[in-house]
Amino acid sequence: MTVEDTVRTVVAGHRDQRGALLPVLHALQAELGCVPKEAIPVLADEFNLSRADVHGVVTFYHDFRREPAGRTTVRICRAEACQALGSDALVGYAREAGLALGETTPDGSVTVEQVFCLGNCALGPAVEVDGRLYGRVGTARLGSILKGTV
Repeated sequence: MTVEDTVRTVVAGHRDQRGALLPVLHALQAELGCVPKEAIPVLADEFNLSRADVHGVVTFYHDFRREPAGRTTVRICRAEACQALGSDALVGYAREAGLALGETTPDGSVTVEQVFCLGNCALGPAVEVDGRLYGRVGTARLGSILKGTV
């Protein structure tokens, strides 16, 4: 199935929904692993929007990826509570390990992302790995997570 076919199928499933662009984008990302650039003109056509409007929505929200994520996704909370408890050190550690925020390792194993609240403020700094939440993460624990030992 092509990207265009997938987009049209997903849109068809949300046709009766008002303001369906965001749910469609989430569904596309779940289906394809990202919202590829080839999807933008098809979405614009389906929703009678300009390509710029659709592109603007995709790029505005940090949760939408334009490239598929790695096999493991590590999300580091950068909200105020986690920053106060040391999340900047986690970001620095990841960078020193060669993992810049928003990037995937060359072998496709890990993607590191920033997020602005995981809802675990009392146990910050918080990190989410493939949907599993970890609290009170220090650099040693992040190292274990990145190496896949947790």
